[in-house]
Amino acid sequence: MWTYASEWLQVAVRWTHIVTAIAWIGSSFYFIALDLGLRRPRGAPMTGVGGEAWQVHGGGFYHVQKYMVAPAHMPEDLTWFKWESYSTWLSGFALLFLVYYLGADLYLIDPARADLAPWAATLIGIAGLALGWVVYDAICKSPLKRNDSALLAVLFVYVVLTSFVFAQLFSGRGAMLHTGAMIATIMTANVAMLIIPNQRIVVADLKAGRSPDPSLGAAAKQRSLHNNYLTLPVVFLMMSNHFPLVFATRWNWVIAGIVLVIGALVRHFFNTMHKTGAKLWWCWGAAGALFAVIIALSGAPGWTEVPAETPEGAAAMEFPADPELALATSPHFAEAEGIVQSRCSMCHARKPLWPGLAHPPKNVVLESGRDIVLAASLIENQAVRSHAMPPGNLTGLEPAERLALARWLRSGDGLGRP
Repeated sequence: MWTYASEWLQVAVRWTHIVTAIAWIGSSFYFIALDLGLRRPRGAPMTGVGGEAWQVHGGGFYHVQKYMVAPAHMPEDLTWFKWESYSTWLSGFALLFLVYYLGADLYLIDPARADLAPWAATLIGIAGLALGWVVYDAICKSPLKRNDSALLAVLFVYVVLTSFVFAQLFSGRGAMLHTGAMIATIMTANVAMLIIPNQRIVVADLKAGRSPDPSLGAAAKQRSLHNNYLTLPVVFLMMSNHFPLVFATRWNWVIAGIVLVIGALVRHFFNTMHKTGAKLWWCWGAAGALFAVIIALSGAPGWTEVPAETPEGAAAMEFPADPELALATSPHFAEAEGIVQSRCSMCHARKPLWPGLAHPPKNVVLESGRDIVLAASLIENQAVRSHAMPPGNLTGLEPAERLALARWLRSGDGLGRP
């Protein structure tokens, strides 16, 4: 009963996490675009107003003005944007706990990297999230805060190094998720620990008749800009666990660093467009080139070790008319079938034998020879081009066995896709 309840709980929490993340990202992107698109006030300038914008949406016109520090008097109705951030982090951490901490043996731990007990892996993960914020905040409060370029460069190196450490301790899936979770923790902590507190001080000063400190708003704006540039990388890292060619490579920490740069380039394009109207198309070209580097880095460790010669009996199958038939009749199929059934079928069965699994992961069944042939492309990506499966290599799939799977796949259409 708990297996079914747990899965539906994950569905509910994941749905909540996605919805709240959409709300947070939407409001964040809107306010950055609004801030960058402000123009000098027309007509008689109002005291303290640094810019204004006219916008049209939903059949109506909006006139927005920004006070550089605060208005002269506290308005009666003031909308705070904070719950989107808090709800996104809380639901995200709940999902991390349900999937990666309660299922640490399956998803978080890789004995080939670090043979950790589930409780130890969980504590390391939580400590990594907390320490990530502490170090980030200290860097931002150092003298580097006066030089945005230097600050961002140091922060970039810090995040990449942290991702490298996670990659030495956790499975590829767990390392990428924790890198994203650490960045998400930094973003939410920026809101909870600096942006909102600074705004509360400004509001309190207004109510008390004091002149607010302009540095409070400047510091909050700097952290808000950091959040803006980190948003796209976080989204990529959070979805990376669904794609083994992203996480199940020894270069996953490098991929995480490149994704940070790609996200910054894309946001730079839009931020510049909102601010000046200029469209820096080179940003997209650079982002595309870096994405090509990611594709190259995801190259499979096992696949590249396959002997170059054509497998015996497969000479006439280089471009077979029926790849599925070629795979099924390959002289290497019996060996591949035995490997899959001994290493994979306990989970990928119609009635899984692995505790806690109510149905085969992603509904992939690998019980019969036909099942295996039909799933050839998935086997290629998950167990040959990457080492995503078995998770943490729980069933002890040997390098020689991955090579055997690769030989079998090559007897199909050369790509392992039936």
